[in-house]
Amino acid sequence: MDITRSSPAPMRVVTAPPEAPDLTVLPAAAPLPGPPEAVLPTTVPLPGPPEIVLPAAVPLPGPPEAAAPGPVPPTAARPAAVRGLLRDLLALVRPGQWVKNLAVVPLALLDVRPWHLGAFGQIGWAVLGFTLASALVYVVNDLADRERDRLHPVKRNRPIASGRVSTTAATVLAGLIAASLTCWAVAGPAWHWWPTALYLALSVAYSQGLKHVPLVDAFIVASGFVLRLVQGALLVGGRISEWLALCVFALCLMLALGKRRHEMTAAGRAHRPALRGYTLAFLDHLVVLVAALTAVSYVLYLRDDAALAAGASFVTLLSAPCAVFGLARYLQLLLVEEGGANPVHVLFRDRATLVNATLWAVLVSVALLLSRL
Repeated sequence: MDITRSSPAPMRVVTAPPEAPDLTVLPAAAPLPGPPEAVLPTTVPLPGPPEIVLPAAVPLPGPPEAAAPGPVPPTAARPAAVRGLLRDLLALVRPGQWVKNLAVVPLALLDVRPWHLGAFGQIGWAVLGFTLASALVYVVNDLADRERDRLHPVKRNRPIASGRVSTTAATVLAGLIAASLTCWAVAGPAWHWWPTALYLALSVAYSQGLKHVPLVDAFIVASGFVLRLVQGALLVGGRISEWLALCVFALCLMLALGKRRHEMTAAGRAHRPALRGYTLAFLDHLVVLVAALTAVSYVLYLRDDAALAAGASFVTLLSAPCAVFGLARYLQLLLVEEGGANPVHVLFRDRATLVNATLWAVLVSVALLLSRL
């Protein structure tokens, strides 16, 4: 009897030994403990050549234009600052207002018989003198009124009131203009400069306190234009017409009162103490009254004092409706449209006024030419 065949269990033990472990699999599943030195070498970077790593970290020098922009040097901003200062100094003497001298001083030529080249040269000399005098007055007034001008919605933008021009620079400019005006008086005919001197004296009194007196302030402004007319007449040796002087005075008084009315409606009374002596109704009555006086004196000048021939007188009388229309248009701008603050702007920007002034100038020019034929 075969014992090995009837006993299967021992057969499995003897003939089927346990399977040998797969050494190639077990080490991968179970990590073998090892010293830390066995792992660290795998994370340490291998040293490379210096030319591969270092140049990437060291910045290469670039051209000067590639550098970051720095602050603008002060010398680059000086020309712009100088140009701005020159513009403000020019605005301080108000070249836009010089047209007043060009409009009033040459009126003395209306009574010159006959016209000659020397008369035009003398008129140009008179315009130069009053331009210097008025520029000096503008600078002095802006220096004196800089605090009040800061309260006005428009005047606060003036060069001195806004701080763009210092008081020192404005004082130096005033000194230069005064020196130029002195040279003008010395170089001209003896004692023919007294209207300009009187204008400066009135302007100084105006700046020192008379500008705060109601009515007196407007009358002084209008008187300055009559002095312009007298200065031109003195230099050309012409006769001063009383009706023409009254017409100029009334017209300029109307413009001065109209400017004060506009200031009251635009900025109130705080910036100009003299406005406390006015009301809108009072100014309206005064403006209309002075406008009527302007028209009447102009017609009387044409009838009595204008030295014109018969045909020229008729042509000149045709200009009277143009003069009345110009006055009416200004009153319309002032009282209806709440404008008229700057008469110079009205003259050059209002289309109706421009057309009317052109027609008036043509008629007067034709009359003057006919009177000299």
